[in-house]
Amino acid sequence: MKAVALLSGGLDSALAVRLLLEQGVDVVALHFQSVFSATGADGCSPYAEKVSKELAIPLKIMDITRPLIEVVKGPEHGYGSHLNPCLDCRLLQMGLAKEYMGEVGASFMVTGEVLGQRPMSQRRDALQMIDRKSGLKGLVLRPLSAQGLSPTIPENEGWVDRSSLLGLKGRSRKAQMALARTFGVKGYSSPAGGCLLTDPGFSRRMRDLLQEGDFSANDCRLLKLGRHFRLDRATKVIVGRNEEENKRLENLTRPGDLVLETSEVPGALVILRGETPKGNINLAARIAARYSKAKDEALARVVIRKAGAEDSRQFLETRPASDEEIRPLLIGL
Repeated sequence: MKAVALLSGGLDSALAVRLLLEQGVDVVALHFQSVFSATGADGCSPYAEKVSKELAIPLKIMDITRPLIEVVKGPEHGYGSHLNPCLDCRLLQMGLAKEYMGEVGASFMVTGEVLGQRPMSQRRDALQMIDRKSGLKGLVLRPLSAQGLSPTIPENEGWVDRSSLLGLKGRSRKAQMALARTFGVKGYSSPAGGCLLTDPGFSRRMRDLLQEGDFSANDCRLLKLGRHFRLDRATKVIVGRNEEENKRLENLTRPGDLVLETSEVPGALVILRGETPKGNINLAARIAARYSKAKDEALARVVIRKAGAEDSRQFLETRPASDEEIRPLLIGL
């Protein structure tokens, strides 16, 4: 039999796959990535790649950024403790995984979910709802908790041996760690959350962005970098924290953005995104001066250019902003 396994790259999903491989099941791994992934810089988690290679199974990578942004805007089942729409996100993933099962000729699905481990999406009633709404009732096998759940079609049909599966529940990882040592599984990620929407600082920035109404994946990527200042409802300033962030911010600029830097002393790269009347430009320049070696000077010279247009440079001499002025504008992290 063939199964599609949802592989995050964490310990639980790695062990779930290993348990199925022990029974001779042909496993194809599916990994979801998005702009909200905490690892992999919007690409595949390096741990998912490591685990798939370690277990010698094929890996399909699927980017779900666009549909997930729509989910975040208005989840049917609400948010978790921060801005994490876990139930709706899982329903999205399961629906896409069901389609992939048809593409590869798989008979059932495997996940590393553990009963009671996550308070929103891994309750018994939540698991049942997700299976039912995604059209996968009876076809989702959870090897780590199978003996504490109702038997699935793969178990009833004898495709897998239920007695060789586990009955784990709760948040402790001691049993999983012991099993990993037994199996020699090593390439998995730490138990920390892999979704930035569960992070309080990122969630504050994301909640602020939601108030703009219309935004893109590029806007979401910017939330991962630098210091963010809200000038007005339509306008933000983003300030790089170091040379690496300056380069990444430059790569994320788009037409309409203004880029500001001090011209005579080292300083941060600053992006002004949104409305650009003179007042916003002046304040962005003063913020650029604040995050430069000229922060204690009476005046600083700031170069202002349009993103992607080096020949659009203009210069402005301005007084560096004080911390007292800009602290109320700071968003998030």
